[in-house]
Amino acid sequence: MTNYVILALAAFFAGTLNTVAGGGTFLTFPALVYTGVPVVAANATSAVAVFPGYLGGAVGFRKELAAFDRKRLLRIGLLTAAGGLVGSLLLLVSSNEAFSIVVPFLLAAATLIFAFGSRMQAWARGQGGEQREGWLGTLAVAVYGGYFNGGLGIVLLALFSFWGMRDLNAMNGLKNGLSFILSAISVATFALAGIVAWPQAVVMMAAATIGGYAGAPLARALPASVVRGIVILVGAVMSLVFFLRLL
Repeated sequence: MTNYVILALAAFFAGTLNTVAGGGTFLTFPALVYTGVPVVAANATSAVAVFPGYLGGAVGFRKELAAFDRKRLLRIGLLTAAGGLVGSLLLLVSSNEAFSIVVPFLLAAATLIFAFGSRMQAWARGQGGEQREGWLGTLAVAVYGGYFNGGLGIVLLALFSFWGMRDLNAMNGLKNGLSFILSAISVATFALAGIVAWPQAVVMMAAATIGGYAGAPLARALPASVVRGIVILVGAVMSLVFFLRLL
């Protein structure tokens, strides 16, 4: 029972963080590992736990998504789905031992991506052309998201900036839409493979949804710099913890 309380609290605050600034994976994944779920299953279950938030985000930005050229949106969506499937399958063939070695580096990378996301986007804007898209970059980001989606939103926004996009609402709409597609592919793959810890996932999905709703007024009340500092601190601590587990 204690484990479920820990998971519910982690998912609640993860839902809140995702609404306010992102970074919920820094809470859901370590909480699952702490309560005894093997690392590969914990990563899969964490993806399931935060999935409703992506659906809500995609629905919330449906007007922005509808404004995109359908052929263009279909092309980007198919690339994202393909990359997400490849990343998910890579996770399935990863042993717990191998993934345990990779996890600290993934967490550290996600933390750095979150910390320097605005600089990444500024650099990408400087490099971007007029609505230029590259299938290789899209595919690479999607593979990363299917394998481990920490910091995915920031990476997607940087990718869109590199394409030349400047409308933040359109970028957020596309980000949420692609995150939903990618997560749907990942969740379906993990579910069919039988590596999702469903009792934990159901509890966390409910708690994350409530946390996401609660995060809206919090987002208005807290300074963005405070929230970002909390997320970066949590990510840094979790990265250190998982590095120490390797010793």
